[in-house]
Amino acid sequence: MATTEAKGGARFRERAELLDFLLDVSAATSETLDLDRILANVAEIVKEVVPYDLFAILLYSEKRAGLRILHSIGHREEVIKSLVIPLGEGITGLAASRRQPVLIPDVRKEPAYLNALDAVRSELAVPMVARGKLVGVIDLQSTRLNAYNQQDRALVMLIASRVAVSIDNARLYRRVERQNRTLRTLAHLSREFGSILALDELLGKIAKTIHAMVNFDAFSILLVDQQKMVLRHRFSERYDQRVELDNIPIGKGITGAAAESREPVVSADTLADPRYIASHPDIRSEVAIPLMMRDRVIGVMDLESEKLGFFTEDHVRLLALLGPQIASSVENARLYEELALSERGMEQDLKAARKLQSVLLPKKVPPIRGLEAALRSRPAREITGDLFDFYEYDKETTLIAFGDVSGKGAAAALYGALVSGLLRTLAPQRHGPAELMKALNEALLERKVDAQYVSLVLLVWDSAKRRLTMANSGAVPPVILRNGEAMKLKVEGVPLGLLEEREYEDTVFEAQAGDLVTLMSDGVLDQPGANKEPEFGRGRLLRVLTRTCKKPAAQIVESVLQELDRFAGDTPRFDDQTLLAMRVVDGGARS
Repeated sequence: MATTEAKGGARFRERAELLDFLLDVSAATSETLDLDRILANVAEIVKEVVPYDLFAILLYSEKRAGLRILHSIGHREEVIKSLVIPLGEGITGLAASRRQPVLIPDVRKEPAYLNALDAVRSELAVPMVARGKLVGVIDLQSTRLNAYNQQDRALVMLIASRVAVSIDNARLYRRVERQNRTLRTLAHLSREFGSILALDELLGKIAKTIHAMVNFDAFSILLVDQQKMVLRHRFSERYDQRVELDNIPIGKGITGAAAESREPVVSADTLADPRYIASHPDIRSEVAIPLMMRDRVIGVMDLESEKLGFFTEDHVRLLALLGPQIASSVENARLYEELALSERGMEQDLKAARKLQSVLLPKKVPPIRGLEAALRSRPAREITGDLFDFYEYDKETTLIAFGDVSGKGAAAALYGALVSGLLRTLAPQRHGPAELMKALNEALLERKVDAQYVSLVLLVWDSAKRRLTMANSGAVPPVILRNGEAMKLKVEGVPLGLLEEREYEDTVFEAQAGDLVTLMSDGVLDQPGANKEPEFGRGRLLRVLTRTCKKPAAQIVESVLQELDRFAGDTPRFDDQTLLAMRVVDGGARS
């Protein structure tokens, strides 16, 4: 772009040159939605036509009710970090409040001037307005007296009018992208946190994850001791190093206030906050988020920063969104930790529980007219979270239930016993699997246990019609082979005990003599291999079933388990493994 007199203020020879320049301005700021890049482009554009020694682009924040420097040249870093200029204060604040340029030939004579550098003599501040809304201010400062004239003022106004919309769009895009990233993060963290049951590992993962989103200097999770009414530091880090801190009475300090009020508490300046309990001399701001389980506070998540007013409303909103998930995961991990400690001294009790469970669960498949069936169940621990049961409606009709409770060990087994008891209570009242599934879901929600649910397949076998009616709530779908070929059936649904007012669908399968119906828990398919193979998988299962589908049901079950053991090698059994094979036979003979 052609300019003259670049040292003493930009001058364009012809109107066409000015128009070309303005087109270049629009192009340079509309080609990207990257805010940092746009601001840098604006600084370069202004420098080409209006010289400056200090330059800043300040953007207006409604939440802070002031201007913050987002891009600068020549300004001190320590000023940029913490400076918030209210509307009406300083030259830039005046330009923002009036929404008109402010040109000061000699800042030494201007009472409103905020000293950025002793050598500065003149300043030009031009507001940026888009869609009737204040976006920010472009600010130029020079060490020369009378450095800027009315032509410079007009030229920067033209630049500001063209870049304001691009900057506003980029800020909006950044905000939307941040929100989308937050939602994706929440969904991912919900799965990730929920899968970690070791409390120390979980807390370390939480700290690391949150640090990637909020650049804190210190992080703590404190858990409530209900007997002593104090917050006990369960996990604390400063500058990525673990530290030990004293316990805090509920109601004391920032964290105690959050626990007592059950609301997030933010201290923008800890030195001026009488609630603050000094723990490190450099800490200047703090935010505490109560961790709630239903209506109960189980602890507090606390973040601290060396920067004054560091924690924004966006930070608080993000942390508050994470709070319930963290609370649930921490509580589950804490309960699991307590259970694990108890289990080490409860081996005899678990053996007794195993004996009791063997009474509650069928030892073998009862005779079912029209089916030849076999079942094997192998718990990952002393007791299993898999459940299976058979209920005879009449001589021709039998209900078959096959499922898997979330988790492992005693808690899963107890929840499984609850499901089995409810199933036997409800089964006589409802014959359809989908209707029975819905009733069972409602009954479990009346007795809701946090983080516990059951995946279940219900099948009603009608031997007279040689028909299977099936409903599924998140379990591994049945595998059905006819003449060695797998049948494609869509049988799916939401696990029981999680969501209210769920509807389930019946799927009807017209069977033929020789059809093989196989049910398995996910511990069969998900078993890792000895050679770091991720899972046994459906493909291997189908190959074994295809090879053995004409053998007796008991041999089919044994063949699958033998192949599973060869695949696993020395790899521990990480989940309960249960397999049920049922072959449709001719006539009314019972297995």
